[in-house]
Amino acid sequence: MRHRLKDVAERAGVSVKTVSNVVNGYQHVRPATRARVEAAIAELHYRPNLSARNLRKGRTGVIALAVPELDVPYFAELARHVVAAAADHGWTVLIDQTGGGRERERVAAAGVGDHMIDGLIFSPLSLPADDLVGLELPMVLLGERTDHGPADHVVIDNVTAAREMTAHLIGPGRRRIAAVGAQHTPEGAGARLRLAGYTAALADAGIGYDERLVAATPAWHRADGAAAMRHLLASGARPDAVFCFSDTLALGALRALHEAGLRVPADVAVAGFDDIEDGRFSVPTLTTVSPDKERIARLAVDLLAGRLAGDRDAPAREVTAPHRLTPRESTT
Repeated sequence: MRHRLKDVAERAGVSVKTVSNVVNGYQHVRPATRARVEAAIAELHYRPNLSARNLRKGRTGVIALAVPELDVPYFAELARHVVAAAADHGWTVLIDQTGGGRERERVAAAGVGDHMIDGLIFSPLSLPADDLVGLELPMVLLGERTDHGPADHVVIDNVTAAREMTAHLIGPGRRRIAAVGAQHTPEGAGARLRLAGYTAALADAGIGYDERLVAATPAWHRADGAAAMRHLLASGARPDAVFCFSDTLALGALRALHEAGLRVPADVAVAGFDDIEDGRFSVPTLTTVSPDKERIARLAVDLLAGRLAGDRDAPAREVTAPHRLTPRESTT
């Protein structure tokens, strides 16, 4: 049986208005009265009707998270953190997959249905900032973009992270550091930033850039990493370390190296980016860049909450979430 405010009021011996004041955090309630109401709430296991509350505020209590691919572990793990952060605001999260195409991303940015969601946390690949101008839906962008237009943006420092990881690979004296995951398309902003960090670390160490050690991939899936690693080995480039721009690429590279009879890290060290759970159970375990996914999610949800609370006219903000290097068996 679902109890109502009236039931709580009767149990506590107060008015419905007083119960409402307690539930909504109104400060000017006498301590003894508040204690009686809270005791009645606990006894009846009362839960506020969030739908009714949201409707009174002109909201649905639902936000959306739109990502390119749900079966990519990074996005699946990020979604879990977004759902947890949204729950702290009493929100439900509707999750959408765009495939990374511009038209599908435009649909997501415009909102899913009429008045169906209050706001959007969005990781676009193809959508230019110009397509966001004039949209009324409150929005926070995720991912590697150089222009976030009128929307708030949560990002990590990809250049610095890639530079640190490449330096980690160079540290023991390795000189032939390959990069796997380069992309030269408009959708490849993240790849370009990570390649810039890789290149900077080579320069820091006095190592020349060798294009034969840079493998482009159409996507960042395991199969792409395996194919790129096989190509590097067949070409005669013979790297002594490989920096993959995602953990899924790195897992594919590990498989290809195993098939070639090469030892990791004795013959070739391997590092990834994203710190997905699979990398903690691979053989060997995977060295990676660890973005703080929980922090990214909470920053995005908090920025969206600020916009929904009335801060819609403030200038767009870009917030950088932390990252760290996580060395594991694949490089040590």
